[in-house]
Amino acid sequence: MKKAILATKVGMTQIFNDEGVLVPVTVLQAGPCVVTQVKTVENDGYAAVQVGYVDKKEKIVNVDKSGKKEIRNRHGLTKAEKGHFDKAGVAYKRFVREFRFENAADYSVKDEIKADIFEAGDKIDATAVSKGKGFQGAIKRLGQSRGPMAHGSKFHRHQGSNGASSNPSRVFKGKGMPGHMGAKRITVQNLEVVRVDAENNLILVKGAVPGPKKSLVTLKETVKSAK
Repeated sequence: MKKAILATKVGMTQIFNDEGVLVPVTVLQAGPCVVTQVKTVENDGYAAVQVGYVDKKEKIVNVDKSGKKEIRNRHGLTKAEKGHFDKAGVAYKRFVREFRFENAADYSVKDEIKADIFEAGDKIDATAVSKGKGFQGAIKRLGQSRGPMAHGSKFHRHQGSNGASSNPSRVFKGKGMPGHMGAKRITVQNLEVVRVDAENNLILVKGAVPGPKKSLVTLKETVKSAK
């Protein structure tokens, strides 16, 4: 892997390409990501680049009704995180990830990775946590068929049979049933970069990208080309 960056999802829009064709795109605020550590085979057993993204406050201060300040570090930095960032000499970051670049040795601490690492026409894989949809039935969650909707029917959107009674007398492991839907780590492969705005660190990707707005998205060069 030679190209990768962390981004946040801004939303979707549509643009016209050079041929005048309307293209739906997802706008991503990509970087700048700062290198917080460079891992080597000698010290860590593998070569990688650790990057941080989105500034984070050291402490979160809340003020109660009486006006007395109370410092609550629940969403602030831990001592380990603070020491790690102080050692690197970089600003505190909210997200920290590692990329196993082939040229990891070419990076140094405090280097910045910006949106211009990609260019129009590149094929990428986008990874994010999908939107959570709560508890859903088998029809919406798994695409199962419904029953007759007439008044005489007593079976409409129920799941239906889960298995035979006498044989095997049990429900097979992995049987699709109603349950929690969404909020899973999803990777969409072979997305095309339509446009890169290096000045504003924006990357426009053709099609949809997993996750809600403002969510963290990891962009990497694709691992396999489309057939």
